[in-house]
This record gives sequence, structure tokens and C-alpha cells, in this order.
Amino acid sequence: MIIAERKPMEEIKQLIAPYKRVLVAGCETCVAVCWAGGEKEVGILASQFRLARRAEGSEISVLEATVERQCEREMVAEIKDKVAEADAVISLACGSGVQTMAEMFEDKPVFPGVNTTFIGMPEREGLWVEMCGACGDCFLDRTGGVCPVVRCAKGLLNGPCGGTRKGGKCEIDPDKDCAWVLIYRRLEKQGRLDLMRNYYAPKNYRAVKRPGRVRAAKA
Repeated sequence: MIIAERKPMEEIKQLIAPYKRVLVAGCETCVAVCWAGGEKEVGILASQFRLARRAEGSEISVLEATVERQCEREMVAEIKDKVAEADAVISLACGSGVQTMAEMFEDKPVFPGVNTTFIGMPEREGLWVEMCGACGDCFLDRTGGVCPVVRCAKGLLNGPCGGTRKGGKCEIDPDKDCAWVLIYRRLEKQGRLDLMRNYYAPKNYRAVKRPGRVRAAKA
């Protein structure tokens, strides 16, 4: 899932400083799971706006709305009336959601309230780790389902560097397992260690078209 973190309060306050009617728009998918932009977080941020403006002696009207997915126009359309009431929008969705809102409501400034950080998974409660770099050329079939592009600190595609620490730890972060040690152990369990003997050319990131576009195959 997409992992995001809320921007610092002072940064968000500066974004909305000129406006007196602000809509805080949340997203109930990825950013809700990582506690950055769901309905609960919308309510917290809206309350913080009201308290901050009250302390400054200035006025603000804060509206609240949350949709299931801000990256889908049909769902964003559900809150068009609230957007119409606002002078500006703070979106607590990922960058895709912010851009969807901005495209649909071009006459309104739409500001990001979170920083989109990576694609990851929960390791334990309150902690998410990066698992995928969305590189456009998945390598996992050759590495036992462990992505060296993001899980190796150097993004190496052909085995570990010479600095792997004792116990299979990374030389850059001694608290982190070396991705290639994990790959070796995984392939060993699967009886596929022969894959470790292959050479893989460096990824040509310039070959990835931006923005990406995927068309569903016909059934």
C-alpha cells in the first residue's frame, strides 16, 4: 500500500494562511491504514486548524469530508458540494489523490497535507517499511520475492557488496538485514540457488515512460 506521513502543522498553516474557508479532505484507503489521512486524521487536523486560528484571533471555517479513494473521479465527485463551499482544499491523500482533486476542481487551490513516502507494508503496529519502488520492471521472480531495488541500501542487482556485516547485516544500517542474504536464504529454501549465478544488467530507469499508463487487457 502507499505510505504517507502528515506534513508539519506549521507548513500546512502557511499553505492555508490566506483562506477563511478550508476543506480538509481525507481518503479512506492507504493513508487511512497508515494513520495519515483517514476520517479520524481529518477530524484531528480540522480541530487543530480551528484552535490555531482562535489562538491567533482570526477566523476560519473548516469543512470536513472523506471519500473511499481520492484517486477515483467518481468518488471525489461525491464531495463536490463541499469543495464548492471552500476557498481552498487540504488533501490528506497520496500525491495521486491530490492531483485528481486538483484536476477536477481547477478553480480551487488544492494543497497536499501529507508527504507520500513509499509503497510498503506494516511490519508491526505503527511501523511501515518500504517494499516496492514501482520501478516498472519487477525483479521478484529472480530474487525469491525480496526486492533488491529498495531493500538493498545500494539497490544492487547482482549479489551483496563487500561490506556485509557479521550476522548478515547491512554495512550502511547495522540494524537492517542485508537484502541479498535474505535473497540467498529464500532461494536456498526453494532449491533455486542457481539464480544467484546469473548476471543481471543494471536497470535502465530512463526507459520507464512518465507518466505511466496501463490499459487493462481484454478478457
